[in-house]
Amino acid sequence: MERADQRELLERGRLRVEGRVLGSSNQALLVRVTGAGAEALACYKAERAERALADFPPGLWRREVAAERLDELLGLDLVPATVARLDGPLGPGSLQWWVEATADTFFELREDPAHRAWLVDLAAYDVVANNADRKGGHVLDEDGRLWAIDHGLCFHERDKLRTVVWDYAGEEIDQRWDERLAHLPEGLDTLRAWLSDAEVDATAARARALALTGRLPWPDTQREWPPPYPWPLV
Repeated sequence: MERADQRELLERGRLRVEGRVLGSSNQALLVRVTGAGAEALACYKAERAERALADFPPGLWRREVAAERLDELLGLDLVPATVARLDGPLGPGSLQWWVEATADTFFELREDPAHRAWLVDLAAYDVVANNADRKGGHVLDEDGRLWAIDHGLCFHERDKLRTVVWDYAGEEIDQRWDERLAHLPEGLDTLRAWLSDAEVDATAARARALALTGRLPWPDTQREWPPPYPWPLV
């Protein structure tokens, strides 16, 4: 199913809760989506089920939606189709196309040279999104096709990059990123539906900085909080 069709099903389909996603910190739910002769599974993250955080406001699901929009603006196709559903079983939340993945995490997948370019793109994407929680288990393998999930802790206006994907620190990014970053500001206003003005402006500033250096950053070990590595790592 094409991404546009996936989005339409996620936006319009009937939702039925199948169960809780084990290990999820914010009670992510597995739901079955049906409509117009189609059926699929999706991950539903409701604001009502979120744990309160000191440094991020309620509504982390909005960042999940914004993360997929940023992925689309950059032309990467790293993040599964994600939409907002205000009428979910627990109220407003995000709905993301379910990925049937292997048990492999980033730490196994990075050993395959075929995934290198994809992972470098992911590292660059996380710099722009300011991902504060890129764990190894947030990289999924669907029969050799990789996906990035779990973006509820992105887009803070302060530097909070915290990731396990530091393997490529200091490397030059692909030349295709020149065009991606040059055209990004044209579409960033669409993120204001999900993020604050300060967060969108900070996203634009990070994109400009990455374009200027043309290289992936090194971990900031001098930053007091948060540390550059998440915990747990997976």
